[in-house]
Amino acid sequence: MARLLAFTRAGVRAVSLVLLALMVITPLAQIVMRGVFNVPLAGAEELARYFLISMTFIAAAYVTREGGQIRMEEFQALLPPRPRWLLQLAIELAGIALFATLFVAGLITIGKNLGNQTATLEMPFWLFMGPLVLGSFLLVVETAAMFLHTLRRGRPEDKQTVLT
Repeated sequence: MARLLAFTRAGVRAVSLVLLALMVITPLAQIVMRGVFNVPLAGAEELARYFLISMTFIAAAYVTREGGQIRMEEFQALLPPRPRWLLQLAIELAGIALFATLFVAGLITIGKNLGNQTATLEMPFWLFMGPLVLGSFLLVVETAAMFLHTLRRGRPEDKQTVLT
């Protein structure tokens, strides 16, 4: 199970980096095509927006795993250890509930719009909404892993602000 999780995390990171590169390359290609060749790249804005949305939802699990989400650690540091531990457990449970709700809502939305497509690129709606479903599922998994880690530890996590 640990190997599958590690493999999935590596895949999420690689896909996120590819999406970031595509998000940068697409507007650059639009600028070059329009400025140099005087031929606009049709749908470049929608494609760049899709890459941004995809990267945001898919990379969120990686950001969560690395401790980069907002945690209000300065406030938590003011609390004694036991209430801080309980607060961290409650935050992680709330995160699991929120991301699971997004996951289910995404699945329902896709199910109700299987025949629809986006306006400019005519991308199938399931493909457009797919990153929301995948990203929220990955967030449920990572947040549940954090919850189990904090629960098993029996004490609160130390301050772990990531500034890189």
